[in-house]
Amino acid sequence: MRLVQIAAAPLALGLALGNAAAQQGTSLREQLVGTWTFVVAEITAADGKKSFPFGETPKGILIFTSDGHFAQIHVASDVPMIASNNRLTGTAEEYGTIMRKSLSVFGTYTVDEAKNTVTYNIVSSTFPNLQGQSQTRTIDKLTADEFVNTNPGVGGGRGSAFNLYRRVK
Repeated sequence: MRLVQIAAAPLALGLALGNAAAQQGTSLREQLVGTWTFVVAEITAADGKKSFPFGETPKGILIFTSDGHFAQIHVASDVPMIASNNRLTGTAEEYGTIMRKSLSVFGTYTVDEAKNTVTYNIVSSTFPNLQGQSQTRTIDKLTADEFVNTNPGVGGGRGSAFNLYRRVK
């Protein structure tokens, strides 16, 4: 009997942990928490024309912490190297291209479970005009492995953005 109890203990613990894990991640907010790699951003203009501001194979990351902070970095895979090899002595052309092909944003976030949205409260950005703004994105798809959001009001009236991320494993 004692052997059965000893053998059953790990099984019972495993079932308890499995039930706890199944209960976690049920809310949208809990499911978003973690690290996501940036797969693509596609902008659709009012006339239906599509563009890829970070190219078709961008690099980047989006992190949601459990305490409500986020950090997002989007970089085109073809940003130019700075010829001087010193980030402080690039040319105006190099800086301009890098600025157009990258964006970093960080701050806090809130989730509206009923509306299926996440709102970024931006503390700062490599595009300084975003500082202090709030931007809301609709969560169109969220699985254990992928996350899609749309942003209907891309800056400058360029259209709406579709962003795809994959969870880092």
